[in-house]
Amino acid sequence: MATQTEAGEGGEGGEAGAPGGGGRGDGGLRDRLVYLAVLSRPRFWLYLAGPVVVGVAAAASAPADLFGLEPLALFAYFLVPANVFLYGVNDVFDADVDEANPKKDDREARWRGDPVNTAVVAASGLLGLGLFAVVPRVAWPWLAAHFFLAVEYSAPPLRFKTTPLFDSVSNGLYVLPGVAAYAAVSGSNPPILAVAGAWLWTMGMHTFSAIPDIEPDREAGVRTTATALGERRTYWYCAATWGLAAVAFAAVDRRLGALLAAYPAVVLGIVAAGVDVDRAYWWYPVINTVVGMLITLGALWRLVYG
Repeated sequence: MATQTEAGEGGEGGEAGAPGGGGRGDGGLRDRLVYLAVLSRPRFWLYLAGPVVVGVAAAASAPADLFGLEPLALFAYFLVPANVFLYGVNDVFDADVDEANPKKDDREARWRGDPVNTAVVAASGLLGLGLFAVVPRVAWPWLAAHFFLAVEYSAPPLRFKTTPLFDSVSNGLYVLPGVAAYAAVSGSNPPILAVAGAWLWTMGMHTFSAIPDIEPDREAGVRTTATALGERRTYWYCAATWGLAAVAFAAVDRRLGALLAAYPAVVLGIVAAGVDVDRAYWWYPVINTVVGMLITLGALWRLVYG
């Protein structure tokens, strides 16, 4: 997935049975579990589970709200199973395209389309349907939107990832678990400007993350916002969406706006310093974790100290 992609071992020419390799191999249960873990992009697990933490912390009116059934169920699902499903669907429908993607030789796993792996990915999606029995109805539209986008980002008939701008916009799927968590805990929807700001943030994050894929995607005939704009203009697109995200959050709380302003500042710094995007790409899991942590700590401070 061009949005957030991650860890793996050897690629198409990898040793048979290697978790990230092209060989099918039969290394037993351990090999399969390692492969599925690599497929789920562990470095990016918090991209789905992190918004749940932020949403719960922002919605809680008492410390006990942090540990109710709804937040725990949402966090548990979006930490691992949701990532297996999201990236599994992605890898199923990108198997041919990924043959030309060098990241699959380095940090990710190539899809092994055997029945067990396919069943695990499908079961991970079906497990998410159980959340509708746990959370209140106000959270249902947000969950439904997440699952719709998680599938249609990669899968036909819509396959948003192959249509410029739609590939970027559809990555709001990453913040929807947090919106659902807020709604589940508070019983109401979050401020619309907060949702808009978070959605714009994902658009910038997705498109920045697609920059390393520009050449492989062009070779494979895949059209994305990044391939349409080219590297230089994609940087400016990311700076613009992140800048608008900061403005939207500032309308909710000026401190949030100041914190989100780090994103356009960093991307402009990358351009000015001429940092290789393949290197800068891997800074963002750390940046995102730190920003998410600060937002969460601010919400918890409000909860404890008023």
